[in-house]
Amino acid sequence: MDLNKWCNLKSEPSLKHLTEAGFGVPKEKQRVPVQELVKAHIESFDQAVTDGLCRVVEAILPMEFMYKGDRISLSFVEAIIHTPAVSKGGISSDLRVFPAECRGRRCTYRGKLVADVSWSINGVPKGIIKQSLGNVPIMVKSKLCNLHGLSPKELIEHHEEAEEMGGYFIVNGIEKVIRLLIMPRRNYPIAVSRPKFKSRGQGYTQYAISMRCVRGEHTAINMNLHYLDNGTVMVNFIYRKELFFLPLGFALKALVDFSDYQIYQELIKGREENSFYKSCVSEMLRMVMDQGCMTKAKVLNYLGERFRVKLNLPDWFTHEQCAHFLNMAKNECLCIHLKSDLFSFAKQECMEENPDSLMFQEVLTPGQLYLMFLKEKMAGWLVSVKLSLDKRSQRVGGLTADSMTKLFNTGTDLTRAFEYLLATGNLQSKTGLGMLQDTGLCVVADKLNFIRYLSHFRCVHRGAAFAKMRTTSVRKLLPESWGFLCPVHTPDGEPCGLMNHLTAHCEIVAPMHPTTTLPALLCSLGVTAVDGSPGQPYSDCYPVILDGAMIGWVEKEVAPSVIESLRRFKVLGERKIPPWTEIVLVPQTGKASLYPGLYLFTTPCRMVRPVRNLGLGKQELIGTFEQVYLNVGIFEEELEQGVTTHQELFPHSMLSVVAEFIPFSDHNQSPRNMYQCQMSKQTMGFPLHSYQERSDNKLYRLQTPQSPLVRPAMYDHYDIDNYPIGTNAIVAVISYTGYDMEDAMIVNKSSWERGFAHGSVYKTDLIDLSDKVKGDDSIVFGVKPGDPKVMDRLDADGLPFIGSTLTYGDPYYSYINLNTGQSYVTFYKYQESCIVDNIKVCSNDTGTGRFKRICITARIPRNPTIGDKFASRHGQKGILSRLWPAEDMPFTESGMCPDILFNPHGFPSRMTIGMLIESMAGKSAALHGLCHDATPFKFSEESSALEHFGEMLKAAGYNYYGTERLYSGISGLELEADIFIGVVYYQRLRHMVSDKFQVRTTGARDKVTNQPLGGRNIQGGIRFGEMERDALLAHGTSFLLHDRLFNCSDRSVAQVCMDCGSLLSPLLEKPPPYWSNTRHRKTICLLCNKSDSIETVSVPYVFRYFVAELAAMNIKIKLDVK
Repeated sequence: MDLNKWCNLKSEPSLKHLTEAGFGVPKEKQRVPVQELVKAHIESFDQAVTDGLCRVVEAILPMEFMYKGDRISLSFVEAIIHTPAVSKGGISSDLRVFPAECRGRRCTYRGKLVADVSWSINGVPKGIIKQSLGNVPIMVKSKLCNLHGLSPKELIEHHEEAEEMGGYFIVNGIEKVIRLLIMPRRNYPIAVSRPKFKSRGQGYTQYAISMRCVRGEHTAINMNLHYLDNGTVMVNFIYRKELFFLPLGFALKALVDFSDYQIYQELIKGREENSFYKSCVSEMLRMVMDQGCMTKAKVLNYLGERFRVKLNLPDWFTHEQCAHFLNMAKNECLCIHLKSDLFSFAKQECMEENPDSLMFQEVLTPGQLYLMFLKEKMAGWLVSVKLSLDKRSQRVGGLTADSMTKLFNTGTDLTRAFEYLLATGNLQSKTGLGMLQDTGLCVVADKLNFIRYLSHFRCVHRGAAFAKMRTTSVRKLLPESWGFLCPVHTPDGEPCGLMNHLTAHCEIVAPMHPTTTLPALLCSLGVTAVDGSPGQPYSDCYPVILDGAMIGWVEKEVAPSVIESLRRFKVLGERKIPPWTEIVLVPQTGKASLYPGLYLFTTPCRMVRPVRNLGLGKQELIGTFEQVYLNVGIFEEELEQGVTTHQELFPHSMLSVVAEFIPFSDHNQSPRNMYQCQMSKQTMGFPLHSYQERSDNKLYRLQTPQSPLVRPAMYDHYDIDNYPIGTNAIVAVISYTGYDMEDAMIVNKSSWERGFAHGSVYKTDLIDLSDKVKGDDSIVFGVKPGDPKVMDRLDADGLPFIGSTLTYGDPYYSYINLNTGQSYVTFYKYQESCIVDNIKVCSNDTGTGRFKRICITARIPRNPTIGDKFASRHGQKGILSRLWPAEDMPFTESGMCPDILFNPHGFPSRMTIGMLIESMAGKSAALHGLCHDATPFKFSEESSALEHFGEMLKAAGYNYYGTERLYSGISGLELEADIFIGVVYYQRLRHMVSDKFQVRTTGARDKVTNQPLGGRNIQGGIRFGEMERDALLAHGTSFLLHDRLFNCSDRSVAQVCMDCGSLLSPLLEKPPPYWSNTRHRKTICLLCNKSDSIETVSVPYVFRYFVAELAAMNIKIKLDVK
């Protein structure tokens, strides 16, 4: 982790890079800050496929079973994932596969997983077989990706962006990101109090300690310790999605081979005076005695007998061995420390901890999920081999290396499972991987614009389970998350507070660091080892806990100096202490607080962020738990000598990347900043540079984007000018005509004609003939010479000409049957006309496909029309209501017309003062040829922004307050009021009228009810519902009501019998065979047997259906027709 990357941050933005020489020539190296945004994803994946894969192979237990009287054992020795390459039998010049090809062909970017499987009979090793377990998806730009380490120039040669960041998987041509999820902090006990625990059984109380135990290869198990009325403790844990309960005495005896007295002595350390506690401990151990389990072996035997059913192990394992398996599943992290923690909590000596607080949380990284899933599926592969051997036992005969190889090939490969996980985001797993949710693990990284794309990688989700909860406590913004999660950048509405975003400075620890040297170092600093006895009684000592394991005791007086030395080593990088270590001393305060102790964390997946250590003058990474016990100042004047130990690097370091792009965000009301974070992700801009190479379903493009004149320093830091998102517009704040009421805005028609906010949409159609005509290989794209249907609109391949315009009903493409010579033309079915931008011909995975698959990319010009949505960068969204002719627009003394007229009523209630300041700053920037810094917290009460920009305007000869005299465009008279006018950066949003309007005259109807269908895609209608009906009733417009709900819906003509009042019985009489068709047939009522009592009535068709439904239930409806 490079800690100095924030030191040389440019403080002022500039426009120089827009005019420097060598524009368009790729740089030597990629831009580091942009690449850092996805670091958490790539580093965790690299960790998973290198070190993690080795750990997984070691952790998977051998599969042992009986076969024809022999004991067979299968186990993994080694596994390796290869870089993506062409499958065997493929024809190609370069065997490597690159991401651009997978996107274009809509296939998966994946590499082969090859494992060495060793097998033995009756304990005699028979050899090792190299076996492919299928293909697993590879993260783009990771170590296994073919793009790893390429320069921008080489990336462009491989049809990628010069600044390609990676961090996602490609599944079926779609870019998928595994979301970062928030999890409880690993191996740390959290005290929780939940009333529903009482219902778990007799004697249970609401007190418990919950802990998420994680092993080295990231496999997790959630455990709880429940406190019972009689002072004993139950352990509960989940194994294969089932809940098990076990008295703590059994668990302790099973884990350590101590005598009861030794366990008793260990447990009462620090609580020697507490007689209640002592009696509880002895009561727990007595429970174990009652079952006749004296030693560790007997306890294991007892447990093995009980749990045997669940472990599906072979018969020759003793009960004791079964219990060992169980313990491996249960993780040996039950430290004695937990126990005293629970008791002090139950006796209200320490507080309940808030599981929603960031202190007790870490992040589930993509690599970790990938690894857990890989482990489970590899273990499942061994089981599938055993099952297939059981099935084929007659055919296989003796076991030789050849028959084993054949057998291995029948095992279920991992390709489908992984692709399903990434394509749907649904987890299919027997154990549930210790997670609360099994859906929504992946999201599509849609490239609507660069800012939206980037925020997918910085997003942290609390979990799908919390979205359905009725409480709001989960969503609250807690002070502990300062500097780690952005307080502004969260959506409003349903996911509010659950979907957060990491701040720009926050990082996630990826590497695993061995901690073997730390206990010795601590002992040299004055910590007593766990088996020694400290100089003072245990009650005057803090326990020292390293990554969840207790390693000793430290006396209260010595603790602060130990902390100081450790922090010094950490910052200076000495004594093998990793820079991402978290060092926390929870002091004993005498009041109820957290359980006191000295905690050290070095585990991966924690959130850390850099601050300046004032004592050492260097940057230090601090964690979420640690931050609560540190004193961190922000501004120079806040620092107190001897109290403040750290200082923030920047005042805006609490904001996320997207929130840092809001100019003067400290001058706006906070909800407006939240809206802007959402809207900047919906802007039409420049999502990428390789439009010709991409075949995304939908891409937006702004034709003439501009670089903003007023922008925060971080805008340049991330080089967003590569992917601009808007245009500088001259905005006058004036209420001119009535067309700008309620957030509408008027745009100058001449600006529009000159190309203001013009854009286009790229849509791609993938046409696969093998899907259209199944099983016929002789059908390819082509055109029959002289086919009249083609009208010379298609070329010889049966495809449209590039650059040609397609309108509704034009020939789109044509395919031909080579055997019969018959050709089929398909016509363009969309109402909006488009221009063919490019056509790509695709093949299949082996490169042997015929001319059957193409991608047609069409460009639809979308210039602003009335009803399109625009927004400034301050959450001020508006609709274009009129294109006003330039000759009728108000103009300034110099003859300049504004581009946009903004209604002054948009300011008072919304308090977006930042927009007023931006307007003044933009005006002075345009006059002086500068680029102004709009970083938040730059101005304050003492040095106000108004003075600074006012003086600059004054220097240019303009009004100090940014106002000017305007002349009416209609009468030419000077307007009485001074009008505030300046330059504001405006964004065009993707919500366009062309995508939203809905119109219907006649069209499709529902088959059952005969009523018009809804939905824009099928030319459906808009529902005229209950409330709309009430409105028409209130107006008394009964004829209109009748028209809407009857004539225009499902009016139908029915026959009804006046005598018996039945709708169903009148039927046409059956004609004798000799009648002609022209003869008039009478309608006869079947019940009354006469035809003169039948009348014709108009009823809704739905009513007839309803009568028939009731008749089926033996209910008769009788109509009284008058």
